[in-house]
This record gives sequence, C-alpha cells and structure tokens, in this order.
Amino acid sequence: MALLSPTKPAQPRDGSDDRPPRRLGFSQRLGRLDVKVSPYLYISPFFLLFAVVGLFPLAYTAVVSVYEWNLLGGQGEFVGMQNYVDVLQQPTFWKSVGNTFSIFLFSSVPQVIMAITIAALLDQNLRAATFWRMGVLVPFIVAPVAISMIFGRLFADQYGFINELLGLVGIDPIAWHGDRIASHVAIATMVNYRWTGYNTLIFLAAMQAVPRDLYEAAVIDGAGRVRQFFSVTVPQIRATVIFVVITSTVGGMQIFDEVRMYDAGGLGGPNRDWMTTVVYLYDVAWGNQKNFGRAAAVAWLLFLIIVAVGMVNFLMTQRIATAGPKGAKISRRHTKRLMAEARAAAARGETPTTSAPPGGTPGPQPGSPPPPPVDPPPQPSADSPTTNSGEDVR
Repeated sequence: MALLSPTKPAQPRDGSDDRPPRRLGFSQRLGRLDVKVSPYLYISPFFLLFAVVGLFPLAYTAVVSVYEWNLLGGQGEFVGMQNYVDVLQQPTFWKSVGNTFSIFLFSSVPQVIMAITIAALLDQNLRAATFWRMGVLVPFIVAPVAISMIFGRLFADQYGFINELLGLVGIDPIAWHGDRIASHVAIATMVNYRWTGYNTLIFLAAMQAVPRDLYEAAVIDGAGRVRQFFSVTVPQIRATVIFVVITSTVGGMQIFDEVRMYDAGGLGGPNRDWMTTVVYLYDVAWGNQKNFGRAAAVAWLLFLIIVAVGMVNFLMTQRIATAGPKGAKISRRHTKRLMAEARAAAARGETPTTSAPPGGTPGPQPGSPPPPPVDPPPQPSADSPTTNSGEDVR
C-alpha cells in the first residue's frame, strides 16, 4: 500500500497569497533596528561635538552681527546689515585684508615647496632616518608665543641677529619693523619655521605609500632622481598635495599669534603695516571700539573670504588631481541617440548596433550589410603529422 505525502497547496494564478503575513518577534525587530540605527550611533559623537563647538558658534556669531552689541552694555537694538556696512567703510579693514593675503603668499607657497622637497630627501635611504624624520617636527612642538618672541629679537631693527649677518656681507640693515614688505617676510618666516615640518611628515607618509615597483621601473628606463620625483612621486601624491594646499590656505588666512607677538603693541605697528584680519577682529572686539556686533561682522566677512579662496584653490588643484590621459568624451546628445537606436532595434527584434562618437572610429551603422563571415582555421587531419613545441616532425 503506497503512502501519499501531503502536497503543498497550489498558489493562485494571479499571484495573490491568502496566508496571513508572518509577525516578527520582539527580538527580531530589535535586531533589525540595531542593524539600521547602530551605524548612525557610532558616528554621532563627532557630529554632536561639531554641532556644539562648530555650528552653534557660527550661527550665534551671525545673530550677534545684526545687533548693536557692546562689550560693556551687552545686546542692543537690531541694526540689520549696518555692522557690515560700517566695517566695509573702514580703511583699516581693507588694509588688514591686504596684509593677510601678502603674509599668506609669503608663507604658504614656500612652505609647501620646502615641505615636499624635504620629504623627498627624507624618503631616501638615510642613516638614522628616524632621527631626521622626528627632528623636522621639533619646531611644531615649540609654543607659537615662544617662536614669535625669539624671531622678534632675531628681526630687531637695530641689534637683531639677521641685520648683523647682513652687515657682515656688506648689506645695509633692514627695517623689519618699519617697512611693510619686510615685516611680512619676517612674520612669514615664523610661520614657515613652525609649520614646514608638520607638512613634511604628511608628504612623507604619502611618499612611503607609493609602490617601490614604480621607482624600479623608472630606474630601468634610465630616469634620474629628479625625473623620478616629477614623473612618479608627484603624480602619486596628488591627493595629499591638494589636502596640504587647502589646509595651508585656511591656516594662512587666520594668522594671529605671530602678528600679536611680533612687537610690543601687538596691533601691527603704528601704521598697521602688518595687522592681519584676525588681529583687526581682536582690536574691534576687545580694543578701543569694544563692539561685538562689528567684530562678529568681521568674523563672517573673513569666513566668506576663506571660502572664496578655498574654492579657487580647489579649482586650481583639481586640474592636478585629474591630470593624465583622458579618453574620448561622449556628448549627452550622442548618448541619447544611441539609447534611442537601441530601443528601436529591440522593438524590431534586431541586435542593436553602435556608432562611434564624433571624432572617433566609425562603427557599424543601422541598415548596413553584415560583415562577411570569417572562415575558421583548417583543422589538422588524422593522417597529417603534428608538431609539438621542442620536438621534430618524424
């Protein structure tokens, strides 16, 4: 007697299912919730901290900038954009902006060049390589105030060490605190002394990640050290170069410690020849004006300037990141035409054909005759002798 096992009921042809949906238990729903929510919880501390110390001060500064806000009297009347108009009408503000750009150019450009050059030297096989690599970071450990005080004495007008050295070679003393460009060079020297080693280690870390096979292939091709640097090293660290340029730009537009400690007054000299925008902001808020509303307006104007300069640097360095051989560009119109031809061929039941973009190699066009068939290569018969590699035909 045969036993018949129960069969699964057939599904309706319309695809509907009359069975009730399965209810998930509490542990299963908790597991699904954990998978969806836990990644956001892991990264939430950074965003919470950034919102507290980054976004909130930025938004609160924007609120302060539209009020008459005094250091002693507190919040006053709503003045709208009047604080911005007052700041833009002050010649000292525009002079501070010019000083900031001048010091930025004297510091950031040589800084990046020196950093990548020193990193290339430290990337070679040197004795006590760790000692030299850690030695370039020593200036970064020293406090900015100490560096400013030391360099302020070195660049003194009358008894400075730099002028003494210039006198030994027959050069007249330079008024480091009296000439505008000379003061910018002196302050930029402080900035370069402190930050060059830091950027050097960043470049060195990127160079250590470059595959050594590329250098071996370059040596086989006859490339020297300089050729290897420009043809292998620089293209391989493009992303790091962009990062250092952008961070140097942001830091260079916010110079404060070196300018503040360069002289006894700390406000850029009697003629404000080396006053930067951040020092001007400090003077407006806690100096003679004691006006927090205008200081907040200066902070927002400086923020917009940094964003504009950062975008210019990004557009300029993007060409470095995208340098290299590029394929043929296909226009959007050509792509739409190819898609229309493919849909029409699919509707007719034919194999879609492709055509080359303008300037490219033409392909088979719709309606063209198919190419002639290619005869297969002749197969050896059983009676013909076969030839193996390394053996003679007998």
